[in-house]
Amino acid sequence: MPSFDAVSEIDLHELANAVDQANREVSQRFDFKDTGAKFELKDHTVTLQAQVDFQLKQMLDIFSLKLSKRGIDVACMEPGEPQISLNAASQAVVLRHGIDQDAGKKLQRALKDAKLKVQAAIQGDQLRVTGKQRDDLQSAIALLKTVEVGRPLQFRNFRD
Repeated sequence: MPSFDAVSEIDLHELANAVDQANREVSQRFDFKDTGAKFELKDHTVTLQAQVDFQLKQMLDIFSLKLSKRGIDVACMEPGEPQISLNAASQAVVLRHGIDQDAGKKLQRALKDAKLKVQAAIQGDQLRVTGKQRDDLQSAIALLKTVEVGRPLQFRNFRD
């Protein structure tokens, strides 16, 4: 039976490259000279460190530009609240990945409401869609691309 998986993944190697490029740009920019501004990557969280809140906003723009140039969708970014003290400011940016239960149910509901001849099942952090015909699965992919779930979707493992 033909099937495919709808997933939301981030390429960790490209993420590390984007963080390195952003660090390189911040170290070379004149307005960030001797400020100690930097990006730190740990798991799926990037921490921005600077002296003032204004620099954090600039760094967030730099980081989102580097992510988009590396092919990572900026819709997966979830910036946290800036933590500001006397001479330092930091902000955590969580990069969301995987399909959680709410997003999976929303995608399942969209497939059922469209009355397509496919079945969808949530398996961990992905959504498995099966059907009898390849055309039904292709129309399901087209439908899922239009559903807004707050994170980018990729379609993998298309099997005939």
